[in-house]
Amino acid sequence: MARLLIKTEGLANRTLELRLGVNRIGRDPDCDFFISHSTVSSTHCELVVSNDGVFLRDCDSTNGTFINGDIVREAWLMPGQEVKLGDVELFVENTEINIAIPQFERAEPAPPPPVVLPDGAISCPRHAQAHATYKCTHCGELMCNACIHIMRRKGGSPLFLCRLCSHKCEPLQILTPKKKSFRNLLDTVKLKFNHALGRENLPK
Repeated sequence: MARLLIKTEGLANRTLELRLGVNRIGRDPDCDFFISHSTVSSTHCELVVSNDGVFLRDCDSTNGTFINGDIVREAWLMPGQEVKLGDVELFVENTEINIAIPQFERAEPAPPPPVVLPDGAISCPRHAQAHATYKCTHCGELMCNACIHIMRRKGGSPLFLCRLCSHKCEPLQILTPKKKSFRNLLDTVKLKFNHALGRENLPK
């Protein structure tokens, strides 16, 4: 950031770190930079910091504002120049402006919830009517058989890899309703039939 160094004896080694906008220098304690010296006016000058640099403007001071010995009313400051406010000497160390723009992390949109098909299975995000049969162990992506990337290995079982991050995928456990066997069906009918016969044989 732009800064000036006070060189006058008794005020030496004091650095004025300028900020963006108007910086008022003077003997008034309400100034941005207070300099207690008899030759400095209450509001002696302004240093305006912008993207273009540092612009000095004298505020009708009593003892004048000088750059390298020349009295000025307005002027752009350059590094290495000597500025005098009355009898107070300042050295222009830097006029560079560093404007830090904060970085905002862009929030990733939340993934849509999985779609459940009428049969209770989860559908593939890319093939709406297909069952999701694999899930990535790294990114959690769901995939069907058509989406999964299969890497075949010599003498070993194939690897199932995610199409997005190429990490390992595991098959999903798909729960299907148990179907009654024909024998179980016959046993159920027989049980109901025997129960009905028993009720008819009961004494009235």
